[in-house]
Amino acid sequence: MPRMFVPGPVDVDDEVLGAQAQPMLPHRSKEFEEIFRRASEKAQQLFITQSRVLLSASSGTGLQEAAIRNFVDKKVLSCVNGAFADRWYDVAVSNGKEVEKLEFEWDEPVNPDRVAAAVKQSGFEALTIVHNETSTGLQNPVKEVAEAVRAVAPDTLILVDAVSSLSGAKIETDAWGLDMVLTSSQKALALPPGLALAAVSDRALEKAKTVENRGWYFDLLRLEKHRNKDSSPATPAMSLIFALDRQLDRILAEGIENRFARHSAMAKHVHEWADANGLSMYAPKGFRSQTVTTVMNERSINIADLNAFLKQRGMRLANGYGPLKNITFRIAHMGEIQRGDLEELFAAMEEYLKK
Repeated sequence: MPRMFVPGPVDVDDEVLGAQAQPMLPHRSKEFEEIFRRASEKAQQLFITQSRVLLSASSGTGLQEAAIRNFVDKKVLSCVNGAFADRWYDVAVSNGKEVEKLEFEWDEPVNPDRVAAAVKQSGFEALTIVHNETSTGLQNPVKEVAEAVRAVAPDTLILVDAVSSLSGAKIETDAWGLDMVLTSSQKALALPPGLALAAVSDRALEKAKTVENRGWYFDLLRLEKHRNKDSSPATPAMSLIFALDRQLDRILAEGIENRFARHSAMAKHVHEWADANGLSMYAPKGFRSQTVTTVMNERSINIADLNAFLKQRGMRLANGYGPLKNITFRIAHMGEIQRGDLEELFAAMEEYLKK
């Protein structure tokens, strides 16, 4: 089986792929509603929440837009230190909101004190922050940001993009006081693309009731109304829900804490390999992702040529993203990847580097 050390879409286990081949069901049938309900309930354990988990037939970007349309009447603060945080800012602008961008260098974590000061000074209905920047391999201190904001502006909603970290890194939705945590299927969840999930707090849904022009497809109040009937407003991505149901069983069988520990150990293994080969990490120590490592290309490796070499061995990794292309490369260690897979990748890379 080919192994993709890229930050999505990732490899999907054959058992999970096979789950998609189940016969279709009427999506308003009791049989499908039972599958829909149990998948949503099992997902609560991953989000570590007692609140609902909504399922959407979209990418994670779709739920970025849903967050803006549902929870922001006018003013929102976007914390930006990477490409996908910047995308969320663009989403807010394109939806006609008053958006303030609080920028940090891409190799710098979002600073809780700066966020709190910005919120205290200007007042915002919500703020957006990316937990794990896929573009940089940097994990932001979301817990600390939330604590700082709660201290000065307890009514500000905290909206978190956990697209490339949820199920690979621990995010305590309720304990950290987060109002929306969104993710998508094709990264650490190790599912095919096309499904997005979000844990949403009660107070966020109360806020949504006061916001006009939420749209139709991404109206989270409409999704919640149908979720309470174990259904969705429009036809769901049925095959992906079959796959989600199966994959959540596999994740829970591994054990959620064990899964977090496996991802953390793999990240450490990548860091140690890079150090041993004269390469450094882009993200600063203490803020490095557990699911994708961005490595400085200090040996001027031709990434396209390296990938051509790796593909002959059924592997591939990712070039740097946007302005970091060729300056860095990314090794994803999420989903189904195990330590042994990384060792095979490193053996192949070391063979290439000796050429």
